[in-house]
Amino acid sequence: MKKVGFTTTIPVEIIFAANHIPVDLNNIFITDDNPHTFIDFAEQEGLPRNTCNWIKGIYTSVMQNSVDKVISVTGGDCSNNHALTEIFRSEGIDVTTFSYPYEDGSRYIFLKAEMQCLADELGTDLDTVQKFQENLQSVRTKLKKLDELTVDNNVSGFENHLWLVSSTDFNGNYEVFEDKLNSFLDEAKRREKIKSNLRIGFIGVPPIFTDLYEFLENKGVHVAFNEVQRQFSIVSEKSDIVDKYLDYTYPYDISCRIEDINREIKERKLDGVIHYVQSFCYRQLQDLIIKREVDVPVITIEGNEPGGVDARTKIRLESFIEMLEERKK
Repeated sequence: MKKVGFTTTIPVEIIFAANHIPVDLNNIFITDDNPHTFIDFAEQEGLPRNTCNWIKGIYTSVMQNSVDKVISVTGGDCSNNHALTEIFRSEGIDVTTFSYPYEDGSRYIFLKAEMQCLADELGTDLDTVQKFQENLQSVRTKLKKLDELTVDNNVSGFENHLWLVSSTDFNGNYEVFEDKLNSFLDEAKRREKIKSNLRIGFIGVPPIFTDLYEFLENKGVHVAFNEVQRQFSIVSEKSDIVDKYLDYTYPYDISCRIEDINREIKERKLDGVIHYVQSFCYRQLQDLIIKREVDVPVITIEGNEPGGVDARTKIRLESFIEMLEERKK
């Protein structure tokens, strides 16, 4: 079995169907006891300081032999992955690319072709992948239940974040992941409801801050929606594997995300939204559209280094919370 790393969410069913172990390279970086060493290593190797630290973390994860093969997502994610792919190839790393389609008209044909190419590369085929995806539907349905329990205040925003973001690779073993999830759900159903003054949504890429959810909870805020993390869990219940990943909003244009965000704001009765952006990321430009089209007040916060929320951001969040509380009265 090979460990197959990837730079962002891909159809993980293909890796499992090919009898390999999936590894989300972002998770290797951010769950390390000292993620700053990943950044330091990348900068010592020559990556510019004004490059996103997630890219540096992915680079170091690969260069320190965490995986046997890399799938670099060059369409629908960070444009830096193009250059990162070239660097890996120059170092002799076994790397292949995967791309989500941008144009709407031919998305199904394009995505199916990309998935077929990836399946061929890994030693399987789409028919096998289609059959295998049924094995993951059970755990995906349970992740949806976890998200519903978050809406019902039985599961915290951080717990929701942790489980959903881990579903990109199911920690390498979906059966063990499902067993642990079963135990967690059984415990969460018996809990007392989380008391909160406000219900907030979290949109944008998962934060590099390590204590953001704890900070918000201490202020009486329940994070009842994690937009991108929820999308990582592949919420679509369609049976066709291609359609399932066409419903995944993250890699496509912002209008897909806005529609999903506004629907969830209404259903979850959110008071406001925190839009997280990563330093040096092109997705910061989308903040213009988000603030214009999202149906509740939005605050945008920016992160760069892994670690605690900085003092300035805390002050801005406290002011935002106070404004929402006054507005609610």
